Amino acid sequence: MPAIYGGIFDGDTKATRIDALESQMANPDFWGDQTAAQKVIAEANRLKATVNPAKAFRGELDDLAAMLELVDEMGDDPEAETYQQEVLQTLARLQTKLDELELASFLSGPNDGCNALLTVHAGAGGTESCDWADMLLRMYTRWAEQSKFAVEVLDIAPGEEAGINGATIRISGPNAFGFAKAERGVHRLVRISPFDSNARRHTSFSSVDVIAELEDDAEIEIDPSDIRTDVYRASGKGGQHVNRTESAVRLTHLPSGIVVTCQNDRSQIKNKATAMRTLKSRLYEKQEDEKRSEMEKFYGEKGDIAWGNQIRSYVFQPYQMIKDLRTGVESGNVQAVMDGALDPFIHAWLRAGGPMSRKSAAEREFGDE
Repeated sequence: MPAIYGGIFDGDTKATRIDALESQMANPDFWGDQTAAQKVIAEANRLKATVNPAKAFRGELDDLAAMLELVDEMGDDPEAETYQQEVLQTLARLQTKLDELELASFLSGPNDGCNALLTVHAGAGGTESCDWADMLLRMYTRWAEQSKFAVEVLDIAPGEEAGINGATIRISGPNAFGFAKAERGVHRLVRISPFDSNARRHTSFSSVDVIAELEDDAEIEIDPSDIRTDVYRASGKGGQHVNRTESAVRLTHLPSGIVVTCQNDRSQIKNKATAMRTLKSRLYEKQEDEKRSEMEKFYGEKGDIAWGNQIRSYVFQPYQMIKDLRTGVESGNVQAVMDGALDPFIHAWLRAGGPMSRKSAAEREFGDE
């Protein structure tokens, strides 16, 4: 039996947990608390999405073993070749499924199954970086949509001349954070600037931060006196109501200096609730980073939004190449990657050990720069 099952079943504890949740769902009083019931159902569905494919794969392996025994028993029977071809086709199909199960086994973090809050910030490079941040936002939106995740823009700050200074989106779906967390870090772009009349080559930087969106009942205590709340008019495009009322909310956590904003809804109350959930998520991630002080931490890994801290380089000119500096994975199909084809980079990062896979930019950088 492939070792992958150990990572997926964790000693069959997930299957046991599913049985316990289904027992709760069978209780006559289960729907007495609608909120609690929905959480139980969501957890059960999330666990089943992990366990059921592994069970099905195990059954297909048993069928394949039986087929191999049959081929062996057939010996020189002329029909044996037909069964041999079927065995080869089945093996190819199961290899693809095994790859998917292996990836699922890497998503074992406590929050990997959560939605993701992805933030893009423009860094060194002025207007160029603002444009680059806008390009990254489009790339992640395309990737999320291709991965069957739902995408919602929570906040966006336009650049002075072009692009964006920053934006935050919510990526919703099973294991959204587990996959999106691979993109956390500084991203470097090299291209002929469309904003330079002399058509010179420019280098720009933007950072990407990804945190898990925690539930409202997450055990993160926040003293109300530690929060400063500011409201202002949303800066979204169009609409008669969105720019006429102070619906946008900015929360500042004074002890940590963390600032979150939300302006995606016309209701100030809804925006504040979303901002508070985001603040809890950021505080939780900060606590987790502090616990990981003995290893290469996520926040420490990201560093300044400038040279020497990038996790991936995107070169458009003089040649076309996108290279992940942590894993060495590269692609010459720049357009496909910018259109959301990020899975090869994300999957390689997960297989390489996640945050422990990072090597220095100097070790992985392009030789001609």
